[in-house]
Amino acid sequence: MTDSLKARVRAKLLDQLAGDGATDAEVAEGDDPRFTAIRDDLDALDDAADDDPIVDVLATRYWVP
Repeated sequence: MTDSLKARVRAKLLDQLAGDGATDAEVAEGDDPRFTAIRDDLDALDDAADDDPIVDVLATRYWVP
């Protein structure tokens, strides 16, 4: 697999957001705790370096091989 772990985690988080099934109104309100948690994790991932421990934490949390 040529993708880095960080790239695979990012893809998984984006897939989680897309597959959440929230309506446009729910997304706009931004008060769905699951949606907010995934967005926060995506922000943390985007701020992290490839070798940052948060990448491993998020990979475990979202079951990314």
